Amino acid sequence: MTAPSPAGLDTMTLDDSGSVATLTIGTGQRFNALGQQEWETLERAATSLAEHEALKAVVVRGRGGVFCSGSDLREWEGTSPDTVSASFAGMEAALQAIEDLPVPTVAAVEGFATGAGCQLALACDLQLMNHSAKIGMPIARLGLLVPATFANRMSLRIGPSRTKDLLYGGRLLTAQEANDIGLITTVVADDDVDAALGELLARWESLSAASLRASKAAVDLGLSPVAQPARHAPQGPASDPQEFAWRVNSFLHRHLKGKPRPS
Repeated sequence: MTAPSPAGLDTMTLDDSGSVATLTIGTGQRFNALGQQEWETLERAATSLAEHEALKAVVVRGRGGVFCSGSDLREWEGTSPDTVSASFAGMEAALQAIEDLPVPTVAAVEGFATGAGCQLALACDLQLMNHSAKIGMPIARLGLLVPATFANRMSLRIGPSRTKDLLYGGRLLTAQEANDIGLITTVVADDDVDAALGELLARWESLSAASLRASKAAVDLGLSPVAQPARHAPQGPASDPQEFAWRVNSFLHRHLKGKPRPS
């Protein structure tokens, strides 16, 4: 089936063929930055898919050749710190719903995966990233405060020192750099994302669905002593009360020249 997002907003579709479901996010504009409503829609879609017994895999990808640049900063201009924190809670709920899917998940990353978009890619089990794409967490320039869950998704893959280096510096990694340090799983040529994704899904299709689910559960159980404390920790403030407002205002009103939004 193909299901559009609520209220007629063409910002998220779910294509469910039975054994494979594809969540396509964004409109192809503004680097597929998502508003709070879209994060809530993503959470509901993932929660619904978790109940599909015939499902073998879920694909998450962006529309228009871009994965996701995070949250739509326009919603945060002139807003209160509580609103920003509520937005982060909505983001995190969506990310955990993706992580909690009992079947293998893969992010097809093209263009940019920045900020919460980077987190969305890392919430998936695997990442297929095209060669020219970039990924990272450049959120310090906005005065956003990284929650433990965001840091965990990175450090479980690349270790605490590399995670701190990326968070402190805010730089974006090329696909090859991200692959070299283990942040993502596979780099493919720019025109080969669909073919590589098709090959991966075809391999999974020939395997036991119960075995695939058990493999994912076994790995996740081993990681749970490290992952769960951050998941259940109380959420602190999401933004710097002294600098966030002017940093977001400056970011939104300067000429972006095609740069990704880092939220």
